[in-house]
Amino acid sequence: MERILINLSIAFEAILANKVRSILTALGIIFGVAAVITMLAIGKGAQVEILKQIELVGVNNIEIKPLVEQSETEIGQIESGQKEKKLFSKGLDLKDATSIQEILPTVKAISPEIVIETYVISGGRRRTAKLIGIKPAYFEVSNIELSNGQAFSEAHGLNKEAVCIIGSGIKKKLFPGTKALGQQIKVGKQWLTIIGVTKGINLSAKAQENLGIRDYNMDIYAPINTVLSRYIDRAKLRESSGSDFEDEEEPQVRTMKNYHQIDRMVVQVKDSEYLGSTAEVISRLLQRKHNNVVDFEVIIPQQLLEQQQRTKDIFNLVLSAIAGISLLVGGIGIMNIMLASVLERTREIGTRLAIGAKKQDIIQQFLMEALLISLSGGIIGVLLGVLASFLVSTFANIETIVSAYSILISFGVASVTGLVFGLSPAKKAAEKNPVESLRYE
Repeated sequence: MERILINLSIAFEAILANKVRSILTALGIIFGVAAVITMLAIGKGAQVEILKQIELVGVNNIEIKPLVEQSETEIGQIESGQKEKKLFSKGLDLKDATSIQEILPTVKAISPEIVIETYVISGGRRRTAKLIGIKPAYFEVSNIELSNGQAFSEAHGLNKEAVCIIGSGIKKKLFPGTKALGQQIKVGKQWLTIIGVTKGINLSAKAQENLGIRDYNMDIYAPINTVLSRYIDRAKLRESSGSDFEDEEEPQVRTMKNYHQIDRMVVQVKDSEYLGSTAEVISRLLQRKHNNVVDFEVIIPQQLLEQQQRTKDIFNLVLSAIAGISLLVGGIGIMNIMLASVLERTREIGTRLAIGAKKQDIIQQFLMEALLISLSGGIIGVLLGVLASFLVSTFANIETIVSAYSILISFGVASVTGLVFGLSPAKKAAEKNPVESLRYE
């Protein structure tokens, strides 16, 4: 043990005697470790965000969205010599949701939504907001929980009560530091009583854009029948404007930009293995009910997210491989500098061997020198990696998570690199002939 401590002391003195060379030697390890930690932090952050997105959209959910621009799509023409005929769809409505629920045995729950761009006023504060008309199944299907209050009951919808549940963001803006439950807010032209507040959902703007979803924290929820009764029912407006399917010689041009009664529908399937088949049946069912007008799109968010996860996994693998190459280059740098150091210190090696040092002592000295350089570089690299992860998260708006696993892996690889690439120079130093070494100039 005493000999090991002596050899460690000699190695440490040699490093301090050549500070600049030692720092340059460690640069490859420093940047390699920093790159590994940063890449793994980005990969871990991406994985966590993907899991959050999957949890938010629901593992077994199918999303149905209306295509507004299809309102005046020409479906077909009668044979030559007859008048042109245009067919119009009734659009997505609550009857579609009921049909899907009743016909498909694979459907567990269904949640239609109506989205109205509006404003909210409370205590003299006015904010833009979205009023979302929903059914009680919405919160379960969308994996949104309440932090306070109660969810909507069937009675709220049947009686078209003027009640609402607000998002955590609305609560912070309109009721900072005060209780929101029981308060009344003016949403558009109607006064609604708050009966609940949702838990905050932490999802980046980029993730929301990828999923095509809104900021749920800034939503105001009301029973769907309340919204249809007190705000707008586009189905009634459409009916009052005339027949759904015009076949006059000069068809009436619709003035409604959005003719769909509902703006979104989420179908929860009992088992994920039925996602594809259920989506296909829903598409055929809706097309038949909409007079063969494809004015909707059926999306399976889980498949999109899984594809996104695979893409990110490949990207992270490539980046980690590049970071690993940096460590390899750093190891080669250690070996080259150590070989040059052995050549420069030939007389020192000869002197130690002449006064009684064993070959094992010489090997230990140079191995410890390489190990100290790699460990020092590893420590600095870890600090730089953590700092780089923080900067990426702050300025690039990319979620990063530095785990103890990534630090241990990168630090361990740096240590092994120092040992492996320091072994050859150490052996070469130990094999020198003492007499020839003393004569070396």
